[in-house]
Amino acid sequence: QVELVESGGGLVQPGGSLRLSCVVAGGLFNLNPMAWYRQTPGQQRELVAYSTTLGRTNYVDSVAGRFTISRDDAKNTLYLQMNSLKPEDTAVYYCNLGSGPYTNYKPHYWGQGTQVTVSS
Repeated sequence: QVELVESGGGLVQPGGSLRLSCVVAGGLFNLNPMAWYRQTPGQQRELVAYSTTLGRTNYVDSVAGRFTISRDDAKNTLYLQMNSLKPEDTAVYYCNLGSGPYTNYKPHYWGQGTQVTVSS
């Protein structure tokens, strides 16, 4: 059974940084691309960062240059380093293990979500 457990969310001031982590149990981490999504109330989940198994990455324009997705195969862990945070980055962030390229990514397994709040 595949399980994703996220951590690292919290309250941060505008301009600050946070690092989210997602530990994957179940043996698929090295075989599948992964992504980070975010969701605000009343909105659909938005894919914000994507990584292939080889570490090739893609980002939505609104976070490019500020967020970095990375993966540690030895620890079965996916990260999202978020810098220069803005109030509009406030959302629940979800990690996901799926399949396919960035342009046609299919999400399969979800973490429970972690709240990120950017406010002064």
